[in-house]
Amino acid sequence: MALTEGPLARPGVPRVGLGLAALGRPAYITLGRADDLPSLRTVDAMEARTHEVLDAAWDAGVRYVDCARSYGLSERFLGSWLAARPGRREQLVVGSKWGYRYVGEFRMDAAVHEVKEHSAAMLDEQWPQTIEALGGPPDVYLVHSVTVDSPALSDAGILARMAEIAAAGVRVGFSTSGPRQGEVVDRALRLPGAPYAAVQATWNLLEQSAGPALARAHGAGWLVVVKEALANGRLTAGGGEGAVLSQAERDGQAPDAYALARALERPFVDLVLSGAVTAGQLASNLAARPPRTPPGPAVDALAEPPERYWAQRSALAWG
Repeated sequence: MALTEGPLARPGVPRVGLGLAALGRPAYITLGRADDLPSLRTVDAMEARTHEVLDAAWDAGVRYVDCARSYGLSERFLGSWLAARPGRREQLVVGSKWGYRYVGEFRMDAAVHEVKEHSAAMLDEQWPQTIEALGGPPDVYLVHSVTVDSPALSDAGILARMAEIAAAGVRVGFSTSGPRQGEVVDRALRLPGAPYAAVQATWNLLEQSAGPALARAHGAGWLVVVKEALANGRLTAGGGEGAVLSQAERDGQAPDAYALARALERPFVDLVLSGAVTAGQLASNLAARPPRTPPGPAVDALAEPPERYWAQRSALAWG
């Protein structure tokens, strides 16, 4: 899969994809979630909402959808949506991830929602599960949330198995998390013979530290996808980030659209994920337009120290 060909290269296709992290499970760490979703979040209710947002995304021209084994039943929900709409799969680019097991049993009050394991055994377990849930292989397959100590950067079994998947025509890579994202990307870029050619990383107005490494990945021909561009709700109208709200107001955009626009203007970014859980949120995200002023000191000054940003993110409650 390349951005110069296929669904993402067609005229009019936005560079915003739909991420299902907040739709595939009843609890997540997005601010304001209680107002966005019904209080009774059964499997059927969440599947119906996922299909509703997927329909809105399709109608708006969105052609990239992101899911993961740990996003509750996101792969299953996407698979059932595709099965009910023949002919759409060929027009989509689907990404998924392995490396976490969802253990929340679709409960709001689960003590633990996901368990991380980066091992060749986990990859061999989850790859066929992904294929079954989606009705076929994804186009992009990532190791989920790689940090500097992850075996995904060194384990010969993982690298060999990912290379086999890549040889079958799937673009493989990893997502990143934590204050050392840039170091993870640079380590992967230096791996001799590694199969990785895609990265999904957090970049937003409050956490800009991965930018230089993502630029190097983009320069090496990697697919670069930005996640959490709205900082789990902090960069929305209700997020309370006064400096961002002021900049958005001066630019004449809603805060969420402004934050997405600032991510989209980065030359190393191929796609930015929307984490919308309603059709209205998605429409607001997709209204992002190029900012009236170029990036500069005022935008750079919004960034927090990475350690502080990630500590605050880790403290967010699942709700």
